[in-house]
Amino acid sequence: MKYEKLFTPVSIGKVTIKNRFAMAPMGPLGLADADGGFNQRGIDYYVERAKGGTGLIITGVTFVDNTVEEHGMPNCPSPTYNSVHFVRTAREMTERIHAYDARAFLQMSGGFGRVTIPTNLGEYPPVAPSAIPHRWLDKICRPLTTAEIRSIVRAFGDGAFNAKRAGFDGVQIHAVHEGYLIDQFAISLFNQRDDEYGGSLENRLRFAREIVEEIKSRCGADFPVTLRFSPKSFIKDLREGALPGEEFTEKGRDLAEGREAARLLAGYGYDALDTDVGSYDAWWWSHPPMYQEKGLYRPYCKIVKEIVSVPVLCAGRMDNPDMALAAVEEGVCDIVSLGRPLLADPDYVNKLRQGRPQDIRPCISCQEGCMGRIQEYSALNCAVNPQAARERVSAYAPVLRPKHVMVIGGGPAGCEAARVLAIRGHRPELFEKADRLGGNLIPGGAPSFKEDDLALARWYETQLGELGVPVHLGARVSAADVCRATASAPASACKPFDAVIVATGSAPKRLPLGDDERVYTAAEVLLGEKDCGRRTVIVGGGLVGCETALFLAQKGVEVTIVEALDKLLAVNGPLCHANSEMLERLIPFNGIRVITGARVQSYSDGFLRLTKGGDDAQNTELACDSVILAVGYREENALYEELKFAVPEIYLLGDARRVANIMYAVWDAFEVANSI
Repeated sequence: MKYEKLFTPVSIGKVTIKNRFAMAPMGPLGLADADGGFNQRGIDYYVERAKGGTGLIITGVTFVDNTVEEHGMPNCPSPTYNSVHFVRTAREMTERIHAYDARAFLQMSGGFGRVTIPTNLGEYPPVAPSAIPHRWLDKICRPLTTAEIRSIVRAFGDGAFNAKRAGFDGVQIHAVHEGYLIDQFAISLFNQRDDEYGGSLENRLRFAREIVEEIKSRCGADFPVTLRFSPKSFIKDLREGALPGEEFTEKGRDLAEGREAARLLAGYGYDALDTDVGSYDAWWWSHPPMYQEKGLYRPYCKIVKEIVSVPVLCAGRMDNPDMALAAVEEGVCDIVSLGRPLLADPDYVNKLRQGRPQDIRPCISCQEGCMGRIQEYSALNCAVNPQAARERVSAYAPVLRPKHVMVIGGGPAGCEAARVLAIRGHRPELFEKADRLGGNLIPGGAPSFKEDDLALARWYETQLGELGVPVHLGARVSAADVCRATASAPASACKPFDAVIVATGSAPKRLPLGDDERVYTAAEVLLGEKDCGRRTVIVGGGLVGCETALFLAQKGVEVTIVEALDKLLAVNGPLCHANSEMLERLIPFNGIRVITGARVQSYSDGFLRLTKGGDDAQNTELACDSVILAVGYREENALYEELKFAVPEIYLLGDARRVANIMYAVWDAFEVANSI
């Protein structure tokens, strides 16, 4: 068994975990009830990951204090808000988790401080160690009093005591990590106090030390207390983060102080360090999008591992099982934490143990369903797994009368629909005009940083094959074909289709510019069908335009982006700001020129002519070998329009219905296919 080492036991304190996998903590928005307990969605969500084989379940953040800093309770569970109710609901969850021989730790937070979500602030000023600027708003934070610090410490003791009563095997403190409140105390940039909680590193870590001492005194020395810990902040300045490979002066926690902090924290009694890097000033490190390399925390975990004798956990795009195995074998970490990969596939660990890595549904690091929806809608979900955090309400519904369903289109919507139909017991048959499945996943996955889009296409191919779904490639289907296939047929003919799903996708929009022989779509260039030359101009500064520009710049092409609006990613950009802010900064970092507020007029003789400005508009010419259009997509719904009155049961899905993103293609397909 290639991955056997990943299935050997490991201990945190006196608690033994059956394998080397932990579920990394992710914000449990939508998983709490009105009294701060775990609701049924939350219980089902965590139990499903234990059922899937994960050895240690670490919950998302819960708040122990709601007096010093208000959190809009009960958006998240809380072990202190209504302790009796919390114990009752959490006990049900931990008992079910333990049935699968998994362990559960409750993550507890002391607060957000200067990074408090603006909608949670109300009329009160945010708190912090000192009078420092808020991360998001033009407000100055109010320094915590000594009495308030000590009240939060006591609340940690109460929360841990209730967690132990509720059956949790340990707790995780959130944290000296990512620039949250306790981390703000630990970093001199934010902590300008002159009392016992400021000054020296030991004083700045006093808050964290008192927390572990309080919990151990309340729950016993053998009750594990772990810590989420960032040995490096990547802060260039307030609200300014560094990019990978960028030379800068660290103004947050540098590695020298990170090493010493790790040594001190382990000495204070923390039983494990769950290690990452970053801060909300550079939050594309703490919440890495696809533009970050996989396993980006490994070098920092290795540094911590060499300093401390307690176990080290490592997350950060660790979904590649070969990478995870090497990390454990080479002493980079003791436990591999999977966050978003377990949203995408709760059965990741069991599938790996069974020798079925090809069946693991890949996370594409888009953060549309997880961090983006947490940020915008206070809801935790997953773009590629519509059942994540909705396990019970979106369970597969078996059918009593199977239908023969014609699925037209092999993009993510068509593939997801066929997959779900087959699982439920229907007989789908898929028709795709191209020579492979994937639709817009194929050009979208061309850049190396989008490799998981291609992995998702391969996963659909594998799943449809295993489910026995007939797939017809190179099959262009006309309205007449559909009408014949759905009409009554003699007994000797193939059984007609009972229902039709049209998921014919979308096509890139084109603009006539003159010399159209050298005007290409982004998809044509990404697929290698067209050579853009040494110097190109991309028209359109949305997500496709920016990612295409980054892809070409990294290949040595001189790229200019021309955008009609006043900024890049102004519409239809990534929902998660960690993605959009990193991409915005990668554009100039990679030498890509940007011209905003400009409209293209024509292209001829190797020059693109554009107009910039309003009433006093100025004309400009850009010399380039080609022009690449990234001005959006158009729904390909003509087939549906021809058929919508001819076929009794017909559905329109994916981009053919409304151009959106991968998440809505998958979600809409799941919704419809699970209801037919």
